[in-house]
Amino acid sequence: MSQMAIDQVLAQIRAMSSQVRLDAPKPTPIGAGGAAPVSGASDFASILKQGIDAVNQSEQRANALADAFSRGAPGVSLPQVVLQMEKASISLRALTQVNNKLISAYQDIMNMQM
Repeated sequence: MSQMAIDQVLAQIRAMSSQVRLDAPKPTPIGAGGAAPVSGASDFASILKQGIDAVNQSEQRANALADAFSRGAPGVSLPQVVLQMEKASISLRALTQVNNKLISAYQDIMNMQM
């Protein structure tokens, strides 16, 4: 895995993180309006969906590049295929880790004493 590819993945994570912070709704004081705004949940869902779509697109690009290489398409080299496959693999592993953390947080919340 090259340093440039790792830097690109980190840049994407930072960009999504800053987008989450910028789009986050301002907390409302208790008793100032009742329930929490619903837009926060939909923002989180849309950001999560964007992440899943990005991983899916990465997988599709890797598969298309591998197919092009196996057909002998000109201009497609083995290092390109391997690099794209590694990018897709790292993206999928990162998505799996996010999924695991979300499940763990959900379980922690469900196990809290009231």
